Amino acid sequence: MSTNETAVMMAPKKSLLTRLGLDRFSALYLWGAFMVIFGIWKTDTFLSWTSAKLILGENVSIGILALAFLIPFCASTFDLSIGAVMSLSVATMCFLSDEKSRAFNMPAGLAAVITLLVCTTVGVISGFVVVKLKVNSFIATLGIGQVVSAIVLKISFNRQITGTFSPTFEKFGRNQYFGIPVVFYYLLIAGIVIWYIMEHTPVGRFIYATGGNPEAARLAGVKTERMVWGSLIASSFLAGIAGIVFSAKVGLFTSATGPNYLFPAIAAVFFGASQLKGRPNVLGTFIALFALAFGIKGLQLVVGTDSYWVNPMFQGTTLIIAVALASQKGVARMKKRKVQTA
Repeated sequence: MSTNETAVMMAPKKSLLTRLGLDRFSALYLWGAFMVIFGIWKTDTFLSWTSAKLILGENVSIGILALAFLIPFCASTFDLSIGAVMSLSVATMCFLSDEKSRAFNMPAGLAAVITLLVCTTVGVISGFVVVKLKVNSFIATLGIGQVVSAIVLKISFNRQITGTFSPTFEKFGRNQYFGIPVVFYYLLIAGIVIWYIMEHTPVGRFIYATGGNPEAARLAGVKTERMVWGSLIASSFLAGIAGIVFSAKVGLFTSATGPNYLFPAIAAVFFGASQLKGRPNVLGTFIALFALAFGIKGLQLVVGTDSYWVNPMFQGTTLIIAVALASQKGVARMKKRKVQTA
């Protein structure tokens, strides 16, 4: 028996799930199932354009936060501070035009620039701690997130802050074009930009290389530490943008604003990483994000007023499933390599 024949016989058979594409398109199948089930169950409300607009508008900040988590994640780096950074962004925007304290009363554009500078500084600090001090990114960004949250609570006195913005800035977050909330277009633009950078530029390839095999990337001339540091800066910058968009849309800060968006963003990235390409990617993240969003909305409509448990249940279950899918793929790749080297 030839070596090739032996390899074919030893190769693991593809499961039914793999042949059906459930490993790469499970979010699309899930999205379709939600549309059918809840469409039949709650036809008048779930399938209405009003519900669709609500879902698109409500998940914009989560989507931008997911992009913020995605970039360092592609470099095998975690940024768990983005929820706190988004909270800092909203607090700063609203504080600079607080209706109860006119000490600053800045134009929204200037306030946004200052907010982005403040948020980006957090990313610089995170990069320094991870790259120079050699602290694990999970621990470093978790700790920095707590510090940022403490600062936010201090400057806000743990109270609600209402921003009084100009009509122009409010239109920036509350208008609709072609019946779609304008903020959704910001998410699309951000997604297209990040997709292009990650898939079609040397920087994106270097980030993926850093995440795939840091040592091999370093030997190939990739400045891996620079990629990690830069990805954390970009992450905080995007978290700042998420906060600014939220400020324009809602105009209100509470201490739960950013942290409550962190887990849904992480769940979308992890679930999206198992979609399409089998690695973290923008399109997979968006598909996962809105598949979950439509599912959550459908279940909320079914449950009614007692739907406070729906979000954490959905997000937690999704994260477990996403990690399980990733683990199965990792095992399959290891078996394939063993067969090829046999």
